[in-house]
Order: sequence, then structure tokens, then C-alpha cells
Amino acid sequence: MKLCIAEKPSVARDIAKVLGANVAKQGYYEGNGYCVTYTFGHFCTLKEPHDYSAHLKSWNLFSLPIIPNPFGIKLIDNPGVKRQFETIEKLVLECDEVINCGDAGQEGELIQRWVLQKAKCKKPIKRLWISSLTEAAIKAGFSNLKPSENYQNLYLAGNARAIGDWLLGINATRLFTKKFGGNKIVLSVGRVQTPTLAMIVLRQKEIDAFNTEEYWELKTRYRDVVFNAAIDRLKTKEKAEKGLEYLKQNEFEIVSFEIKEGKEKNPRLFDLTALQVEANRKYGYSAENTLKYIQSLYEKKHTTYPRVDTTYLSESLHPQIPGILQSMHFYKELIAPLLLQPIPNSKTVFDDSKVTDHHAIIPTEIPPTTQLSKEEKLIYDLVAKRFIAVFYPECKISNTLVEGQVGSIPFKTSGRQILELGWREVYIKDKKEDTDKKEKDEEQSIPEFKIGEKGAHKPLIHQGKTSPPKPYTEATLLRAMETAGRQIDDEELREAMKNSGIGRPSTRANIIETLFRRKYIERKKKNILATSTGIQLIDTIDDDLLKSPELTGEWEYKLRKIESGEYDATQFKNELIEMVTNLTKKVIHEKAKAIVIQEDTAVKSTTKAVAKKPTKTTWEDLDCPKCKTQKLMKGKTAIGCSNFKDCGFKIPFEIFGKKLTEKQIQDLVMKKKTSKLKGFNNHPENISEGVLILNNQNLVELQAI
Repeated sequence: MKLCIAEKPSVARDIAKVLGANVAKQGYYEGNGYCVTYTFGHFCTLKEPHDYSAHLKSWNLFSLPIIPNPFGIKLIDNPGVKRQFETIEKLVLECDEVINCGDAGQEGELIQRWVLQKAKCKKPIKRLWISSLTEAAIKAGFSNLKPSENYQNLYLAGNARAIGDWLLGINATRLFTKKFGGNKIVLSVGRVQTPTLAMIVLRQKEIDAFNTEEYWELKTRYRDVVFNAAIDRLKTKEKAEKGLEYLKQNEFEIVSFEIKEGKEKNPRLFDLTALQVEANRKYGYSAENTLKYIQSLYEKKHTTYPRVDTTYLSESLHPQIPGILQSMHFYKELIAPLLLQPIPNSKTVFDDSKVTDHHAIIPTEIPPTTQLSKEEKLIYDLVAKRFIAVFYPECKISNTLVEGQVGSIPFKTSGRQILELGWREVYIKDKKEDTDKKEKDEEQSIPEFKIGEKGAHKPLIHQGKTSPPKPYTEATLLRAMETAGRQIDDEELREAMKNSGIGRPSTRANIIETLFRRKYIERKKKNILATSTGIQLIDTIDDDLLKSPELTGEWEYKLRKIESGEYDATQFKNELIEMVTNLTKKVIHEKAKAIVIQEDTAVKSTTKAVAKKPTKTTWEDLDCPKCKTQKLMKGKTAIGCSNFKDCGFKIPFEIFGKKLTEKQIQDLVMKKKTSKLKGFNNHPENISEGVLILNNQNLVELQAI
């Protein structure tokens, strides 16, 4: 008898139907030489500290770090899990061969391996690896079963990830809670959640520290086209008015006129993160809900496997594309032009070198029924239209650049028109999409200009205010996690960054929800903001290893190397053990600075803490580091001594072209240095990143690292 173990009852039912195992038993299906059983997702977990030693149940600093050797697993404490596991255990003992039918990914591999390990399976194991649950895909998968050994590195990577998260999560959470929690609040620290929270806190501090400034710009209208002065923004109204008077005394002259035709590339197919970003942008869906909707569509056989991080298709899929398109009856009008000629076999869509476990998310040949929920229909529509759009021609555009001058002041303007819609035709009937694109693409119409022509014009002054950085939304936060905090708009560069992003596509939604659940962040409309507890937690953690998105991205890169057999899982574990050990020694010897919470919200480790707004250090609380007799005060452009006339001490808000947050200036005053900073753009020695220090003369220096 061959035993198939699926990850969910519904998947087991689909597989059993294809295999002819039609007799339903308690916890499995039987027939035609097969038994098909299932888990309910995770059945096993790594053992908790008290499973190794009873004294580790209580939290104290003296028992840290906790480093099990070896790590063990146990069943999740749930009666239903225990009953189903007993069924699996019995079937494993009776069968001749096991077929691992878990979800075809790292997490699915880990779930099944742990279950088989717990069941002490000694039988031969094969692996079913499919990207959709259609009958054709299941049949093809069973005709091409692989040895379980082929996926050993996938398991090692998943196991290393779990152990790494345990090592850091268990030790750092106990460490910071006992050191800084004041026995009132649990301070949860994690390999992925902490740098994610740090990004949100940093953005919020940048917003809070931002000083809005007024500015004035010179513009003019010539032949019904608005031109902008190509000079720096003016800081005073007086300068703007002088400039306006100067413009009135001179004619407008065209000095350059250029039209360039170009193409706008087709959008890429969806990976999970891109789908979550688009669903949040367009419909306001959370990442967690989008994953739930696309997972449901996958289980209903309408779309392919969703937990993917590539936007490419396997080259072997190319012959199947016309059949999938023909099955999409709801989109007949859009598909008709594609079926008039062969589907192009483009490397921007089909590339085996960019596909590992699975290809991008696309529709299957089974179109949805009317039984879908409203949300599922909208998510399917996103996937379907993106699938259609990638096979349309590129969008042809025209870019016009015009330069002029009034006296000695240069002016310029630009325009962009769509010449041929191309792939945009797919979205033209989507009213919201059409409106958004029209506003963006159909800029002011620019007539034909001749170089050297002159004429009267209507100059004017535009008054504006500088804007702070925007808070993260779930869409922009997902993108930031994908690129380890780097702001990257280019799709190809973003694709290359995926191996070193924070977390994996399948886990990012859960990380964000965990931060909400622990009250470290909150949602205001679409914006994600850090709570006072979240801010205090990040301020308490001095170790950049825990907070740095880039360093966490490096760990993720190593995990992917383990998956590909290019890095040793034991080495990864030992590196984390060393990091946790050093962190423990460092934090234990730090001066305690308890997180402030409301007096009536003392909590145990299982309850939720309600944070009180922290007492904020004001400049009036700090002594001037130079004269040491006066307090500091905040001015328009700097923090300085309240007796600046005699003392002369100050720290500008902008140093070497980088704007500093108040927290960074406080670090300079109190700690004599900041953490590592980036974004210096006018240092005399071209240093762009480093640590600011307050030297012995109480002057600010930038030290490269």
C-alpha cells in the first residue's frame, strides 16, 4: 500500500479522487492500492525551553542564552492534531511507501518532514511536486514522482530557518523582557519582526522630526503651456517677487525642442508580494487577507500555487498558454486579439533560470464559477488581467521635452502622450485604473515649438511647502521588506534583490499581523504607524544586528544558499548561536531603562499590554555639552545652547546634506555618537555613510565605517 500525506483535508480529497481512493475512512481515504491522509498544516513544532529542563519554564537572565543540543520537535498540544497524528502514525507503520504530498515549498516540506520524523518513518519516501491542483496537474505529478532526497536542502533550509527564529526569538524576547520590561510587559523580539518594526519606527521619527518649510517657485505660461524655472526653489517671498519683476521685463525664448518616441514595458506577472501590494493599493486588502483569498482560489483549482517569489514562467509552459487563454471565457474580448497569432516566447515572461520551485501566479484552465466571494473575484480579476496583459504589445508613448529662457533664467517643461495603448488596452474598461492612468499619462498637451521663437508670456509665482516622508502603507511596507528597506522602483532591480529581502513571501503577511497583534503598530486608514510601545522597544534595542533590515536580508540570503546547497545549515546555526551569546552578554551588562506603560495595565506573558505614551526627553532637560552650565533649546535650523551668544554650541538639523532626526541629535549630545547613518551627499571627502561623533572640541565629525 502507498501512503499519500497531504497538507489539508481538501487537498487529500482532490488527490484521492484522482487516484481512485474513493472509500472514506476515519482520517483518510482508501482504494486502488493507496491510502490518502492529511495534516491540518503544522502538526509539529520545536520543543519549548521547559521541554528540555523544567527550570527553564521561569524567565530569568541567569539561564540565558538557552541553546538546546540537539533541537527536538514535539506535537502541537491539540486533541484533534493528536488524533489525526495517531492515524498517520498507524498508516506509516502499515504502508510500503510514503508519498509526500505537502505544499510544494519550503514550509510544506518542513511540515511533512517533521511529521514523518515524529512518526519514526523508515519507509521509502517520494515527493509529489505540483503547481496547481487541477486533475491534469495531479496526474502529471504522480507520473513524475521524485526521490525525497532531491529536496533535502529545501528541508535543511526550512529547519535552519525554524531553529534560527527559535534561537533569536526565545533568547532575545526573554532577555529584553527581563532586562527592560519591568515585569509588566513582554517585549517580543524576532529575526524578521524586529527589523520590520525598526523600519516603521524610523520612518515615523523622520516624519515627526521633519520641519515643514515654505518655498516659492517661478513659473510662466507661454502659448498655453506652463514652464517651470530650472533653478533652485526660492526661500523667501521677496526673492520670488524680484524674480517675477525681472521676468516681466523680458520675452520668452524657445532654446530646445525634442520629441522622443519610446515604449512602456508590460507589467510583470504576479508573485505573492506583488499581488499583495496591488490588492492593498487598489482595494485596501491586508496582506494576510490577500494571501487567504489567493490560497482559496488555488485550492479551488482556479489559480496556480500562490506562495511564490518569482514573476517568470517555466519555458515548458509556453505551449500551454493558448489553452489557458481559451478557457478564460469571462475575458473573451481581451483574449481574442492574442489568439490571432502565436504567443511570443519572450525571455521577459519565460525564463527557467528565474524559476526555482514554482512559477509566477497565473490562472489555470479551470475558470471560476459564480460561487466565489466578492473578494476572490476581485483577486482573480487582478491575476487574470495581468496574465493577459503580459502577452499584449508594449505601450507606445511620446515624450516631449522643451527648454526655454527668459533673460538669464532657464525654463523647461515636458509632456507625455500615449500613441498606442498596447497592454494598457487590458485595463481601459477598468474605470478607476483608467482614471488613474489618464491623470498620470495624459499630461499637458504640448504644441510644436521652433527653436529661437520668442514671444510674450505670463509669469507667475507658485508658493508651496516641503512635505515629510509618507508613512508606510501595507503595500509600501511589503515592498520595503522585499528589498531589505531599500527604496527600489525598478522592477528588474527589485527582482534581483529578492534573495536578500526580509522574510519570505509566505511569511511577510504574518509578520505584519504579529506586529499589529502585539500592539507595536497600528493602522490609521491605510497608513501603518508605530505605537509608543513599539517605538520604545526599538529605542531600547541598541544592537544593530537585531534592527538592521540589511543584515537580516543577509541572513535570508544565506538561508536561500542553504536551499540551493551552497551554504552549510550547521554553520548558519552556529553563527546565530554566537550572535545570541554575544547579545546576551552585552545586554545583561547594560543599564536598565524600563519601558513605560500605564500603571493599571501590568500584564503577564499571555496578555496584551496597553502602552502609555512615553515621557519624551525635551531639549530643556539636557545640559549643553560645551559650557555644561546652560540647557539646550531648539531653534529654526539647529539645536543649540540657550546661551548661544556666549557659548556658541549648536548642532544643525542638516549635516553634510543629510537631515537628522531629533533622536539622532540626542544621541550625539548624550552618547557622543550616532548609529551608522547613510545619505550624506556633500561631505568634502565624499563620505556617504558613517557615524557622526561629537569630538573633544564639541564639533560634529563624520567617521566612515
